[in-house]
This record gives sequence, structure tokens and C-alpha cells, in this order.
Amino acid sequence: MTTQLAQMIDHTLLKANATEAEIIKLAEEAKEHKFASVCVNPTWVKTAAEILKDTPEVKVCTVIGFPLGANTSDVKAYETKNAIENGAGEVDMVINIGALKSKQFEVVERDIKAVVEAAKGKALTKVIIETSLLTDEEKETACKLAVQAGADFVKTSTGFSTGGATKEDIALMRKVVGPSIGVKASGGVRSLEDAQSMIEAGATRIGASSGIAIVNGQISDSAY
Repeated sequence: MTTQLAQMIDHTLLKANATEAEIIKLAEEAKEHKFASVCVNPTWVKTAAEILKDTPEVKVCTVIGFPLGANTSDVKAYETKNAIENGAGEVDMVINIGALKSKQFEVVERDIKAVVEAAKGKALTKVIIETSLLTDEEKETACKLAVQAGADFVKTSTGFSTGGATKEDIALMRKVVGPSIGVKASGGVRSLEDAQSMIEAGATRIGASSGIAIVNGQISDSAY
């Protein structure tokens, strides 16, 4: 179970003051535990990719338009292409939250599609909808737009807003996207119990800086 669980975890370090030494340690830990990926900010993609070049089962994941989602679609598409050139195999993009809340649904779908098209055939696209800022209706709409735009996953949170993943949100997202799209729980998953509750609700990926604590059955005080 521990190995199976590790293969569902994106081992994550996205804080602004992360150092090169910490990124190297993160990647080495991912190699050791065979996590699904390391998730790092774009500036560290090349560093992580170099460490993981002989470990193809551990992907390099990065974030796009992070953490606000307020960049233009052209910028998000360029950021995606640049990250892939540097070695990213997965990209987690933040939707245009303001456009969604303004009911500018075509804008949101085009924004997601810009990243999906930039990553197509080269990297998985995960769409962060930032559930803590949305009503249930908006969560449903965001998930539908992500599916329509061709995304591979929907994801709850950046971990840098007002709240993280809940099992209720995971269940709602799973219900909307159906069985063929991944659902990633991120933000506040700190223990094995947390991770198991998210998986039972429908999550197929866990984003956490607490990956080692989770697989060891411990509880982390990390916020992400």
C-alpha cells in the first residue's frame, strides 16, 4: 500500500524562499520513495529534471500562472512551453478565477485550452480551480470547462489561498468529471488518514509537501 500510495503523490515544494539545496533534497526524496512527481516552481524545473533524468517514472511537475491565475493566456502558454523545454512532464495551471466568477466562461475555457494545447503530447495538464474561492456551482462549472478544454486532471487548490482540499470538494469534482479525468487533492493533506480520505472520495493524485510523513504514517505540520 505504501508504494502504491507514493505513486499517487506529487512531492511538492512551492514556497518562494525554497533554496537549490531544498529542491535537490526534494528530488532525491522523490527518487527514493518513487513518488509520482516532484512539483516545483518553474525556475527549478531544470534542476529537478537533471536529478531525475535517470528516473523516468518520477516526473517533474511545475505550476503555471501560479498562484493567482491572473496572467494572460499567452503568458500561460509560453510558460508551459518553456517549462516543457526545461524538462517538465506535468503542468498544474491556475484558472482565471476572476473571469469564472464574472461568468466569462468562454474566457476561462480558452485560457485552459491555451495551456492544454501548449502541453499536448508532451505533458499532462492539471487545472487548479481554487475551490476555497468558489461556490459549489462555480466548482461544477470550472470542472466542466476543464473537461471541455481537454485537461487531464482537475485540482482543488494552490495551497496559497484561503483553504485547501476537502473530501466534499473531491467528491463533487469526481462526480462532475466522471471516471476518465484525474482529480488531484492539494492543500492541507498532511497525514496518511488525510490522504486516504481524499482517495476514498475520488482523488487519484495527492499534492503535498508532506509526502514522506504520509507514506510513513506520520502527521506533518506543513500547510501545503
